[in-house]
Amino acid sequence: MNNSVASTDNSTLWIVIGYLVFVTLIGMALSRRNRSSSDWASASGGMGLWLVAAGVAGTRIGGVGTYGVASDVMKTGLWNLWYGINTFLAFALVGFFFIIPYRRLNLTTVGEIFSRRFNSRRARVLTSLCVQSEYFIISVIEPYIIGLILSGILGIPLGYGILIGAFIIISYTAMSGIQGTSYTNIIHCSVIICSLGTIAYLAMGNLGGWDGVVSKTNIALDTANIDQASWWSLIGLGWLPVIAMFFSATIHTPGASIYVNYASSAKSEKILIPAFLLAGLIGAAMPILSGIIGIEAVAQYGAETELKGFTSITRLATDTGPIMGGIAMAAILAALISSAGPILLGGSTMFVNDWMPKSNELSSGDKLKAYRVVSVVYGLVAAAIAYLANFSSIMGVLLLAFAMVVPPAIAITFVIYWKRTTEQGVYWGMAAGYGGGLLAWAVNTWFGFGPSPAYSTTLLPLLIVPLVSLLTPQESTLAKAFYQQLKPAQ
Repeated sequence: MNNSVASTDNSTLWIVIGYLVFVTLIGMALSRRNRSSSDWASASGGMGLWLVAAGVAGTRIGGVGTYGVASDVMKTGLWNLWYGINTFLAFALVGFFFIIPYRRLNLTTVGEIFSRRFNSRRARVLTSLCVQSEYFIISVIEPYIIGLILSGILGIPLGYGILIGAFIIISYTAMSGIQGTSYTNIIHCSVIICSLGTIAYLAMGNLGGWDGVVSKTNIALDTANIDQASWWSLIGLGWLPVIAMFFSATIHTPGASIYVNYASSAKSEKILIPAFLLAGLIGAAMPILSGIIGIEAVAQYGAETELKGFTSITRLATDTGPIMGGIAMAAILAALISSAGPILLGGSTMFVNDWMPKSNELSSGDKLKAYRVVSVVYGLVAAAIAYLANFSSIMGVLLLAFAMVVPPAIAITFVIYWKRTTEQGVYWGMAAGYGGGLLAWAVNTWFGFGPSPAYSTTLLPLLIVPLVSLLTPQESTLAKAFYQQLKPAQ
């Protein structure tokens, strides 16, 4: 893969460096707010609407919602804009049906719901495995893309760029916790939307307006022998890929443990649904803007350009001027950091609470230390894997990661909304979904055929959880207290 980006001058370089230093220092300065493990993991319930919304929105953007969408639009067309639509649907799903139950149960990780309902450690650990499969993949992807960008800007080896990216992510996450990542995500989200919007507007003007973009894009598609109707269609690859993206990019979201942290972080229950809907709007805007830039890149450089990797946005921006190039690069880095911080926090929280022996016996101060140490080690291991990685499609890898979280999301849905659900049902449903998804991925990877892993991770638990639950006895000892806690406070 060509790791270089468009040439930069001093103004571009200093904009990027200045932005990285600025947000890192802000995040680290907010470490003073963390005096307990509750401060670090959930801000002790002190965050308002905009902090929660910005924090939540940042969890879904990253390289996929910016570079990934622009790159994949250039490759296969507008159907990739479904990622933006699914981002809104995902947050609306969690906001309307899950975030209030999570708040009322006062969970520390999403898998804890099975401990509360069934006193089941095995279901909790399996949930953590499913979710951390996604979180670890994201923790690898984000420093990898940061490394690509920094190696192009600074002219340094890719490994050094990855190390710098990992340092930024780890330092402000380990020190500042969820509140610090949310404060910096307000900055990140503002920079991303304003920058991408400006780049799309200026590039469109240079190309002769929207009509000029369409005309030049069609010429480029014809030159590359790509079918115009399919490329421009939101279902250009057919409904099966669209449905698979919905399964993996939307249905998995209730199982993402970081939203348990945000449920506990809000000042009041009343702001949670509005915050998640606002996060959906913010999160959807970024991939849609990136998709428009992908179209403009095809119009500007052709459908067979070498910019099909991660350089489409920065090259298009740099061609409008070095300052815009610097702003574009800062926006991409902002997107990467905005998702990497909360995901690293969520993964570390799960590792300590779900997998560390006797973590429930730690004092608040000792648990805070454990969170910070684990986040550093977690981030460093992910950076080491990133150094060895080579991704052909960032979106493809991320959709696999999303698919792995679908089984616990379905199991949690049954537990909350169907009282007949049993521990055996959720455990074997999740195990079958996770194993089936891995098998489908292996077949696709090694033999080049077969359905998306999202179908296995969705359909198997949908069938197995209710079937096994009906064939196994209910656990009633904890049921009354569990479902009573889900009711509104009197």
